[in-house]
Amino acid sequence: MSERNATDDGPPGGSLAHRVPDLGALELLLAVARLGSLGAAAREVGITQPAASSRLRSMERQLGVALVDRSPRGSRLTDAGALVTDWARRVVEAAAAFDAGARALRDRRDSRLRVAASMTIAEYLLPGWLLALHAERPDTAVSLLAGNSAKVAELLLDGEADLGFVEGLTIPAGLDSAVIARDRLIVVTAPGHPWARRRRPLTPSELAATPLILRERGSGTRQVLDTALGGLARPLIELSSTTAVKASAVSGAGPSVLSELAVGEELAMRRLVRIPVDGVALRRDLRAVWPTGHRPTGPARELLSLTRG
Repeated sequence: MSERNATDDGPPGGSLAHRVPDLGALELLLAVARLGSLGAAAREVGITQPAASSRLRSMERQLGVALVDRSPRGSRLTDAGALVTDWARRVVEAAAAFDAGARALRDRRDSRLRVAASMTIAEYLLPGWLLALHAERPDTAVSLLAGNSAKVAELLLDGEADLGFVEGLTIPAGLDSAVIARDRLIVVTAPGHPWARRRRPLTPSELAATPLILRERGSGTRQVLDTALGGLARPLIELSSTTAVKASAVSGAGPSVLSELAVGEELAMRRLVRIPVDGVALRRDLRAVWPTGHRPTGPARELLSLTRG
């Protein structure tokens, strides 16, 4: 799919139902962004590849922009597709929260768990934990709020979440924490970038001098990088989700620094290349957090125990 295939500007008016793609289409787009393959995305959402192609073409006509470029090497988001994917995630997350709330009302459940998680944890670790929790507590209605580490702390301190997960180097004021995992940030570029042909590792000064595609300030990823470079990281583009940063890097817009959790598939498929760096500490703890003096109880405590399994 290319820009030439998306010439229909879509309906100018009417209800949102006519102007906004349905959830199935948005979930398919998110799967393409994550997997880099239309066929793999189709399998994940449970439809055939021709049906997936048709659904994507229909969404492009509806929005009036091309979302995905396809080639023998896989499917890659266009610049517009990366932006729409970022928006789509918010819609799908809101729909998941809506569904959890609706089920709680319908089934009159007594048990409720509100989880706030920073983006990398929400995207790559939390789904597995929640599946395990559902197996243990099928009657627990769970709602998820995803944002950067600063937003997670705000939600907990405002009483809008029962348990949080953050990625930064420091524990936000007013919160207690427990380390649940460890993560490493790595420098990545598209294969065509000059760094991909280097034989020597980057130096800290080279990394600090180069404009990078970065997460926004307040994210745990950005905090680790800024600390490692003495606050000298230079943003080429700042984006509010890991997937958007990754899609921009894959498109060749520039190098980026991302969690190793987030780029395994892209590295295996050579859509991104890992660039060694000497003398920069890019490791971090992933932490569960909760308001000081209020140790998690009930479903929150059970979820916390599952993160250490």
